[in-house]
Amino acid sequence: MAHRGMGKVWGINGPVLTIHTQDDKHFFVGESVMVQLDDTKLSGEIIALSPGVATAQVYESTAGLSSGAVVQGLGQPMSVKMRPGIIGHIFDGIMRQLDAETKSKWEVSILVEKGKYLKSGAIFAEVEETPSIIYKAMVPLGIEGVVTSLVVDGEYASDDKILTIETSQGEKSLALSQTFPIRTARPVKKRCMVNRPLITGQRVIDSFFPIAKGGAAAIPGGFGTGKTMTQHQLAKWCDADLIVYIGCGERGNEMTEVLEDFAKLIDPRTNQPLLSRTILIANTSDMPVAAREASIYTGMAIAEGYRDMGYHVAVMADSTSRWAEALRELSGRLEEIPAEEGYPAYLATRLSAFYGRAGYVENLNGTEGSITIVGAVSPQGADFSEPVTQHTKRFVRTFWALDRRLAYARHYPAIDWMQSYSDYDLNGWYAENVNPKFAERRAEVMRILQEEHALLEIVKLIGTDSLAESQKKILAMAKIIREKFLQQNAYDPSDTYMPLAEQFALMEDILWNT
Repeated sequence: MAHRGMGKVWGINGPVLTIHTQDDKHFFVGESVMVQLDDTKLSGEIIALSPGVATAQVYESTAGLSSGAVVQGLGQPMSVKMRPGIIGHIFDGIMRQLDAETKSKWEVSILVEKGKYLKSGAIFAEVEETPSIIYKAMVPLGIEGVVTSLVVDGEYASDDKILTIETSQGEKSLALSQTFPIRTARPVKKRCMVNRPLITGQRVIDSFFPIAKGGAAAIPGGFGTGKTMTQHQLAKWCDADLIVYIGCGERGNEMTEVLEDFAKLIDPRTNQPLLSRTILIANTSDMPVAAREASIYTGMAIAEGYRDMGYHVAVMADSTSRWAEALRELSGRLEEIPAEEGYPAYLATRLSAFYGRAGYVENLNGTEGSITIVGAVSPQGADFSEPVTQHTKRFVRTFWALDRRLAYARHYPAIDWMQSYSDYDLNGWYAENVNPKFAERRAEVMRILQEEHALLEIVKLIGTDSLAESQKKILAMAKIIREKFLQQNAYDPSDTYMPLAEQFALMEDILWNT
């Protein structure tokens, strides 16, 4: 943007600032701003405008800030900077790196020649970012033209000029890095059908309640039911090329566990540390509340950047309830009219926009990629009727409901097979790639579990002795299914992951040899 807003703070309400704007300058909603505080600058974003007044949310502590502080607009929306060296590192909600930078220059391979016409999204250079991920430098959106000059293969920093193209607006220099807004979904050539599963190696998920690659799932559950542990398992074992793990308001020790575990664990597909295909966004519960929303969109923008390179990305958001609570707090400070339980009226819209960025797509450069979203939900008291859980159910097609009784009985994953569901029709893929009878065996196992559920209600009233022998057999088979199939030990190397073919074989063994 050509203009840059400027003003001065005259009201401070926690992370929300009221700004008097100058007459000859103006801000725009979504614009990044810097607030001067002594020798430091605080990052924020304009969220509302009225004549002569702007409202901004600040993503850092406003302690020590006073009226009269200068606010400078940056003339661009809140953005992320895609560059080599992101993978394997941990960032805060506004993408400031929290650990040490390990490399300043990269070995670059140029993929285009002088005179070639490049369109938006075209890949013009590659960098081996990790042994399992090749970073692909792309032409930014809205730019296309003929290559007029370029460098030779060699070592370059992420901001070094790699090539120059002649566009209708003049010459543009392109680097390995590029910047794009976090709140706006990146365009694609075509959205494809989601008809293949994201394979996780977790039996209750893959066999009973699968999520499609490019789909969206929710993991709701009360405190201690295993939401974070389940997401850790999915991040470790799912067949995505890349994991973006967003710690949105959760405890700091959980992010520390991810960082430590993933550095030690070996990815069975690449024989590399799992951290070499993981990006961590940390905005823990003791960090500024306003930055929770930024962390959600920052993680999603990074995921879209790698999707556009042709990778399949899994986004783990832990937890969307903390994000919703931040929205509620900011809405209250803005004195907006609240909706149910004090949440803002636009809660459903924000959740829809987030989960709507999942998908299996054909990119502008002709590659295929996907983003699969798994969002944890933390309803107070495990009450699934609260607004965040109910709105989330509207926008996801896989629902893994965690049950407190299962968790307290040490049954993990504590996914309740009576409340959970998957609306993805993947039977054709399972029939073709696992076994033609996969759906039939799964249906039979589920029938036994449903019959057990009904029989247990009878047992509560009249006891087991009054049941017929066939009914007692159902209870016995259901117990074996629960203990041998649905329950899985994440700390047992032989049980933490099971291929689909073995899952089918185990179902058959239980059905025919029990």
